Amino acid sequence: MAVQYDLEGQKRAYAKWAPIYDKVYVKLLADAQRKAATTAAACGPNILEVGVGTGLVLPYYPPSCRVVGIDLSFDMLRKAVEKKVRRRLGQVSGLAAMDACRLGFADASFDAVTVPFVITLVPDPEAALDEMRRVLKPGGEIIVASKLGADDGPVMHIEQALAPLVKKVGWSIAFKASRLRNWAARHPDMQVMDISPVFPVGFFKLVRIKKAA
Repeated sequence: MAVQYDLEGQKRAYAKWAPIYDKVYVKLLADAQRKAATTAAACGPNILEVGVGTGLVLPYYPPSCRVVGIDLSFDMLRKAVEKKVRRRLGQVSGLAAMDACRLGFADASFDAVTVPFVITLVPDPEAALDEMRRVLKPGGEIIVASKLGADDGPVMHIEQALAPLVKKVGWSIAFKASRLRNWAARHPDMQVMDISPVFPVGFFKLVRIKKAA
C-alpha cells in the first residue's frame, strides 16, 4: 500500500507561518543561508532551490546565477515573489509551486540544488533526494542546510535533553546526519563531501553531496 502524506496539512501550516517567517528566522538562519548560496554558485550558474519559502536565501545568490525556486506553499511563494520584485533580484529566473518528490524538470538540468532548512520537513526525504539527484548535472552538488541531530557522543546527549525545547520552535533532533550519508551510500555516483557547522555555534550544519562527473 502506498504511503499517504498530509501535504494539505503542511500547506495549512505554512500558510500560518508565511506572514511571520522572515521576522522569526531572518537573522538566525542568515549564516547558513549565505553559505549555502555561495557554495551552490561555485558549482555553476543554474541552481534549483528546493523549499524556497519566503525567499530568504534568494538575495545571497550572485547576479550571475539563474535560480529557480520551488515550494509546496502558495502563501510562502507569494512572499518570495514580492521579495524578488521589491529587491529586483534578477538572478531569480522562476518561482513555482511544486512537490519536492515530484520535480517537474528534465534530467541533469541544474549545476546545484540547494535545500535550506526543509529536508527534515519533507515527508519522504529519500524520495526528494532521489529527485534532486535526477535533475542534478554530473559534477554538481546537493547542498543541504539544516538542523541535523548528532549520531553519538556528548552532543547527542545534550540534544536529547533539549529535545522538548527544540520541538517547540519547530525543529527535531530525530533527523541525523547519518541519514544523508546512508542515502548517498546507496547511490554509487553520490558522495558526501563535507558536513560543516554553521552559526549559531554549529547548531546548524551545511552538507555537500556531490554527483560524480
